[in-house]
Amino acid sequence: MTTGIKGAVSGGNREFLTMAVAGQLFGIPVLQVQDVLGERKVTRVPLAPKEVAGSLNLRGRIVTAISLRHMLCMAGPARDAKTMYIVVDHQGELYSLIVDTVGEVLSLPDRDFENTPATIDSSWRELALGIYRLKDQLLVILDVPAMLEKLYVRDENAA
Repeated sequence: MTTGIKGAVSGGNREFLTMAVAGQLFGIPVLQVQDVLGERKVTRVPLAPKEVAGSLNLRGRIVTAISLRHMLCMAGPARDAKTMYIVVDHQGELYSLIVDTVGEVLSLPDRDFENTPATIDSSWRELALGIYRLKDQLLVILDVPAMLEKLYVRDENAA
């Protein structure tokens, strides 16, 4: 029997890299993570959608930097706020998700995974695989491929 997480089998555990944006805890499957970076210089890309913060250079490769704040319709960061970058691969291209902080890798049982509640904002619901209820907060598991596909759809509709 499978859960809403691709390849997850009941009775097993899945590992997620946790991150925070505007105080909310999110997670992505650890197998999607290529790298975690500290503060970087991001070069703005003219006419890019607001979700695209720009691009950065990672060992000679151009990486598109995506603002999770904008993707998830969250308030902007303080002017002097530090950021971190989580690099993921999607269809052979590298993307960097801009977050406030990167947490730890959590191994969570599949049996505790829940579908995304209907009460979560619709902009989050379409980008989430589901949730885990942790001791003191909600961990929203993000669907990285869906986020990036949504970005492409917005870009094509703007053209």
